[in-house]
Amino acid sequence: MARVRTAFVCEQCGHIFPKWSGRCSECGTWNSVVETRVEEDKEKRAARVSLAPTSEPQPLPTIAADGFQRIPVPMGELNRVLGGGIVPGSVVLIGGDPGIGKSTLLLQVSSLLARQEGPVLYVSGEESVQQIKMRAGRLGISDDQLYVLSEINLEQIIAHIERLNPHLAVVDSIQSVYTEELTSAAGGVSQVKECAATLLRLAKASGVPIFIVGHVTKAGAIAGPRVLEHIVDTVLYLEGDRFHAYRLLRSVKNRFGSTNEVGVFEMASQGLMEVANPSEAFLAERLPTAAGSAIAVTMEGTRPLLVEIQALASTTSFGLPRRTANGIDFNRLLLLVAVLNKRVGLRLSDQDVFVNVVGGLRVNEPAADLAVAVAIASSFRDVPVAADLAVVGEIGLSGELRTVSQFSRRLSEAAKLGFRRCLLPKGARRKKDTPSEIEVIGVRSVAEALEVALVK
Repeated sequence: MARVRTAFVCEQCGHIFPKWSGRCSECGTWNSVVETRVEEDKEKRAARVSLAPTSEPQPLPTIAADGFQRIPVPMGELNRVLGGGIVPGSVVLIGGDPGIGKSTLLLQVSSLLARQEGPVLYVSGEESVQQIKMRAGRLGISDDQLYVLSEINLEQIIAHIERLNPHLAVVDSIQSVYTEELTSAAGGVSQVKECAATLLRLAKASGVPIFIVGHVTKAGAIAGPRVLEHIVDTVLYLEGDRFHAYRLLRSVKNRFGSTNEVGVFEMASQGLMEVANPSEAFLAERLPTAAGSAIAVTMEGTRPLLVEIQALASTTSFGLPRRTANGIDFNRLLLLVAVLNKRVGLRLSDQDVFVNVVGGLRVNEPAADLAVAVAIASSFRDVPVAADLAVVGEIGLSGELRTVSQFSRRLSEAAKLGFRRCLLPKGARRKKDTPSEIEVIGVRSVAEALEVALVK
């Protein structure tokens, strides 16, 4: 008979406390400790203390890896993020805000793999099979090898996976699944942890890759214990503004590839469509002669992206001017405004400053500092930025410009889209692979950069 006890578990890191606490002493999170029923079977406890080994270590050279190859996905953007395809036996966790397109993306991937490889099992704990059918009809999906199942019992899901032996299994979502071995409700800390660990063991034993959908909290993190992200092999986040069409699939953990890759999609009536040239899409509606607009060349992993950064400076009607940032870090905006005020002499103390990254993107790279500063100065002086100029550079507190990495790839991307000049920090050295059709203008400070960037 199982022994039942009560424990207090942190939802973020999974640390167990003997009594309730308002703040987790392990990870420092407030109001994350919840009461959880924990039950343990006597036979399992006895098996844990047994000294008899049940597995056998193998010398590395003797392990055969023949036939253990990645499964290529007929979706280039997802292939890029995964590192070249799906690794057999891997568990991939995909998180994102509600309505961002997680289920749509996985249903499309399931259809493509069912068409290319063979049977694929799509399990939903939140929709009936009829509802999945309606969504598939909207996306134009009707593959014979795509099997759908509406189930929340983990033991039933495992039985179907073992019987069907699919090339891919999708569980949507991990918070809706429960195991009969625990009496706690689905979505609880212990349920999420145990279900994820069981699916991981199944994937490793059978070689079936499993994609898991995870809900996110208000802070944007995967809901449930933090240990969930440690259990799985890959963690992907689907980001974007629900009021914009573009979505970014970003890798934050990948045991089999780089975490510096990003895939760009566009939400359309047929589902998520790949964006072959994201920079061109982001700049399609740009007004070259408008004041307060600058083009930044940022790096999303190994991919250079040209994004339009807009700024608006207007005289405030209140005693305390407003600072609003959409798509960049708010504290970074305060820093740049202070540098422009102190080092360049722009009197922004009585100006409301608004900064927006077009397309619903979020730019966290310091290399976009100079573009933000140029856009603010352009709006303040009501003078447009040169239409053929791209801007790259990090700004220091003294107003100096600091060099950035991979500027050759940035220049190549800017040259492809017709830009003839690029503003760079003076310390950036021109390499042999730098395109000759673009002029590199080196400057040392923000003040020098504004002299070059703004149209006389």
